[in-house]
Amino acid sequence: MKKSANQTKSKIVSAAWQLFYEQGFENTTVDEIIRLSGTSKGSFYHYFESKDSLIGSLAYLFDEKYVELERQLDYSKNTVDNMIHLTRELFMMIENTIDIELLARLYAQQLSKRGEKELLDQSRLYYRLLKKLAQLGQERGEITRSKSVAEIVRLYAIAERALLYDWCLHGGEYSLTEYAGATMPLFLNGLKA
Repeated sequence: MKKSANQTKSKIVSAAWQLFYEQGFENTTVDEIIRLSGTSKGSFYHYFESKDSLIGSLAYLFDEKYVELERQLDYSKNTVDNMIHLTRELFMMIENTIDIELLARLYAQQLSKRGEKELLDQSRLYYRLLKKLAQLGQERGEITRSKSVAEIVRLYAIAERALLYDWCLHGGEYSLTEYAGATMPLFLNGLKA
């Protein structure tokens, strides 16, 4: 039952973000989201109060990408290389399928929101996968043990959010994927053992 519920919510989120990218947030209706997702109005309103409440779901859309990326990881490779791969692939997806205005709106919403913030939800696959990689990197002696796994994950997430925030501030005037490809290795080199 839970899997079916998660699939329904996922369908709604995926359809919404596809429509937001194709026709803009303001031009997308709840009815269009329901139609594209193949769900019902009742299902939509079970998970979301309104179209605006979908903004926070972008974090979970990112996690859907991490499901795919986790399957692609080669754990025999250096952990830092796998972390760089994750960033590059996610940022490529963001750059090619997420409207920058909505990404900026997500950050604004998370800054002003009281209570739980989706970007900081430690139960997300994003954090679980980073924790797994950081632990593996420490076990292999590839990542410093001078910082805890939790601190390494936090620092990595801060670096990614900084890159995304800066990209939004600049209105996407440069390639997020290319810039992250040049800067994340510099940052991650500081975490190497």
